[in-house]
Amino acid sequence: MSLLMLQGSRTLFYKEVLRFWKVAFQTVAAPVLTSVLYLLIFGHALENHVKVYDTVGYTSFLIPGLVMMSVLQNAFANSSSSLIQSKVTGNLVFLLVTPLSHWAWFVAYVGAALVRGLVVGLGVLVVTAWFAPLSVAGAGWILIFALLGAAIMGTLGLIAGLWAEKFDQLAAFQNFIIMPMTFLSGVFYSVHSLPPLWLAVSHLNPFFYIIDGFRHGFFGVSDVSPWLSLVVVGSSFCVVAGLALELLRRGYKIRS
Repeated sequence: MSLLMLQGSRTLFYKEVLRFWKVAFQTVAAPVLTSVLYLLIFGHALENHVKVYDTVGYTSFLIPGLVMMSVLQNAFANSSSSLIQSKVTGNLVFLLVTPLSHWAWFVAYVGAALVRGLVVGLGVLVVTAWFAPLSVAGAGWILIFALLGAAIMGTLGLIAGLWAEKFDQLAAFQNFIIMPMTFLSGVFYSVHSLPPLWLAVSHLNPFFYIIDGFRHGFFGVSDVSPWLSLVVVGSSFCVVAGLALELLRRGYKIRS
């Protein structure tokens, strides 16, 4: 990208970060509180009844899943809500008259979504780490899956925001696609505890590999190889990023 494009992308990125940071009580604090409530309820109810790994208690097992779930959901919410709000209110026209390329849009929206996802995830980690012992077996795995997970969801949020024409459509996308895939990805359980049919279905869910690889970074054990998870997650990002860039290049549902 040219210097002008870089400056424009940086300005749009700053605007998107400022948009969620100005209401941080709602966009950051509220998701952290929600995750703490999940931890208190599920951890208290199942700590002595569910055994996942030989050396890992259930509450400790639950924390990385809740952290990554928060990262994914908030990264998606940031880019999708920003685009649909701009389309509904009509202020998207101010971006359309700028010389920003589709790459500049992509970097700004996905970058801001990544920042929000990681900020919320870090908040959840800091607060929930007080409830159970948590080790770090591989910081590199934690970082790479956090970045890729947030980037994938920020890109999916961008696609959803481009597709949706009103808030109802965006809510349907989130409630019927994003939410089920997130909750059925092994956040609250090990997929190896599932019957064979549902175990096979879980392995078709790319969100499972994000959470399993992320969890491997803490405990050094996981349901599948972290290298397999990295291949699946990396490939998923390339696919959704390519789709988002093509939709932006065409001006899908944002240019008449």
